[in-house]
Amino acid sequence: MAGERSGEDIVSEYLGQNPQLAHWVESLRGYCETNKQWVARREFILRNMEAFPTVDPGVPSSSLDRLLSLSMVWANHVFLGCSYPQAVMDKIKEMGEGVVVEDAPVHRTTIGGLAKAKRSATAESDADSCAKRAKCGPNELDGRPAGRTAAWPGGQKSGPPPQAPAEHQPFFNRLYKAVAWKLVSAGGFGPNLDHFEILRSCVESCKETLACVFVPLKDIAGLPAGRTQKEGHVCEIRCQSVYMGTGYGRDEGAAKAMASKEALKVFQGRKVTVKICRRRFKGRDVEDLVLLDEQPRSQGFPPALSYPFQDEQLEDGSS
Repeated sequence: MAGERSGEDIVSEYLGQNPQLAHWVESLRGYCETNKQWVARREFILRNMEAFPTVDPGVPSSSLDRLLSLSMVWANHVFLGCSYPQAVMDKIKEMGEGVVVEDAPVHRTTIGGLAKAKRSATAESDADSCAKRAKCGPNELDGRPAGRTAAWPGGQKSGPPPQAPAEHQPFFNRLYKAVAWKLVSAGGFGPNLDHFEILRSCVESCKETLACVFVPLKDIAGLPAGRTQKEGHVCEIRCQSVYMGTGYGRDEGAAKAMASKEALKVFQGRKVTVKICRRRFKGRDVEDLVLLDEQPRSQGFPPALSYPFQDEQLEDGSS
């Protein structure tokens, strides 16, 4: 009908009249939400606040947690096609009445099929292009042979500076929240996820890029007996010069997938921490920036494939 006002217009006018409420509700937005997703979920929250009379803006409570959880479940269903127990689906359908999402995605609940094929094609494309994203940023490779990294502008020559963990920690705190939100949307961490795509999208949502280094498995020194003669590749993943994970696979795509899975495992705890740790690189012990969880480590790290802090001696492999 001509002249009919949209829900977004009504919400915007309402928030304009209540600036304190507007400030509070904006603090509830997730790092990975697009404008379209957030505008819809914001309306869902505001429409249903009256059904949770104990919710007090700015004051943590179990009622607020429940409202926000239901809003995320509703958004996951609408935008990602997630399904939940029937009682939950009935509840969010009732709560979502009146929230109109223009051009909402259409989801097909099939196993495998085109959606799976599309993800596989994307993964294969990413495997081919990961090391070819030349000059896209300081964390990307510049087309050198496998195992060689681009020069690190302004990088430290004798290892990471002592203040480096503190400088990188705020970024990885944001990334932790982005990954947590993404995994909730995906139904939790599991073996059937596209681990690299999840990690890549979360990193890019935080305005950064991943760096992947590939080396043939036979060229890696210090591997456990039984691996040294096998064909395949090793992939190391970094972000902001911080080591995140290593993976082995029959080809670069499989190795990258395993490295991404190992990196995402670190995000399963209550927090992540950037620390300076000792690693082997070209037969020498070096200090490296490493992303860690809270779990105690019973063994050392895999040998480094790249080292953004190397000096000329390490580059040449001389002592």
